Amino acid sequence: MSNYREHALDGASAVDLVVALYDGILRFLYAAAAAVERGNAEERRVAVKRALDIIIHLQARLRMDVGGRPAQALSEFYAAIFAQILQASQSASRAKFEHAIECVRNVRDAWREVAREPAVNAGSVAMRRPAEMDSDGVPAEAAAASRWTA
Repeated sequence: MSNYREHALDGASAVDLVVALYDGILRFLYAAAAAVERGNAEERRVAVKRALDIIIHLQARLRMDVGGRPAQALSEFYAAIFAQILQASQSASRAKFEHAIECVRNVRDAWREVAREPAVNAGSVAMRRPAEMDSDGVPAEAAAASRWTA
């Protein structure tokens, strides 16, 4: 599966990679919500940690000097969704995870629309290209740098 993911992203634009990272966040949030349903706190914590690792990575890649107000808005979104996911995990609330999923999906869909624009996709985005990803689709440096638990 990791070879498929690696090859699927070969030649992808920066915007396509951002969409893939949002897909990863969603996948881990769904896993966390499912773990809440099963009463599995360990699975919930692992899934939340992975989702938050991706958010940290996306936040670190923002280029405020290039992105201006949109980059600031994304920074605020990442901070808010980070807090929301932590709260969902602490309260083990499926409903709160579902709300976070809805918020992330809305922003992901906006990125997907941007990815469809040939002029934007060909140019640079106010974000640095993500580093190598691990087998779960999380940027390797984000996973290695994270030292906290959810």
